[in-house]
Amino acid sequence: MIDTHSHVFHRGLKLADARRYAPAYDAPLDLYLRQLDDNGITNGVLVQPSFLGTDNSYLVDCLTAAKGRLRGIAVVDPEASTNDLKLLNESGVVGLRLNLVGKPLPDLETPLWRGLLDKAHKLQWQVEVQRAAADLPALVSQLLNSGVDVVIDHYGLPDSQSGISDPGFVALTKLGATRRLWVKISAPYRTGADGERIARAAYPVLRDALGRDRLLWGSDWPHTQFEGSQNYGKTLAFFTDMVGNAEDRAAILQNPRGLFRFG
Repeated sequence: MIDTHSHVFHRGLKLADARRYAPAYDAPLDLYLRQLDDNGITNGVLVQPSFLGTDNSYLVDCLTAAKGRLRGIAVVDPEASTNDLKLLNESGVVGLRLNLVGKPLPDLETPLWRGLLDKAHKLQWQVEVQRAAADLPALVSQLLNSGVDVVIDHYGLPDSQSGISDPGFVALTKLGATRRLWVKISAPYRTGADGERIARAAYPVLRDALGRDRLLWGSDWPHTQFEGSQNYGKTLAFFTDMVGNAEDRAAILQNPRGLFRFG
């Protein structure tokens, strides 16, 4: 069973100059591994948190220390060299993250971005995107055109008012026909106060549009900015309840094995 979305950090790390916030607590590797063990999860994926910017050194240290149990999703500068990416790849990084919440949308058609995406494609990396659903169809189309596989965070973050009627969410589901799009059914609370209801409505739509084999579960541990209301066991219990069929749950928890190169 695989958790595809988590973060590790501690307060001694250098923070990015441009950040939305910084946590006032530690979420170190040993504590994350304890969450996996306590909840019967065999493997995990560490996603570089936005407040650490493009310094992936702690991520790499944790991947090395975990000795193959974990994989990583890095954040890099578009100017990153082929050698930079190869070194990350050797450490267990299997993709790039574009956390675009609160940021200007990048023009992925520029030579700089096209060069980075070409390097990622040659490494057979995925690109993970966090952005409100309204902007996802255009972004995902550009990424798919570059040849990379695409993973969308948190149900695609549909609008908190319109939910699965959000035109961006509807358009996103139609891209499932490419078979190169995955969606994480994770962190419903990031959609808003009514997030669990929206998640329950979104799950069957995503399953039918993308296929059960294109859905991924993530704990979103340590639930940054929602630490007071969430914990690992609670997020896993919500997933278990939402995906009522045991066979479906088992499949979703195993889907990441090939995509994240767990062997």
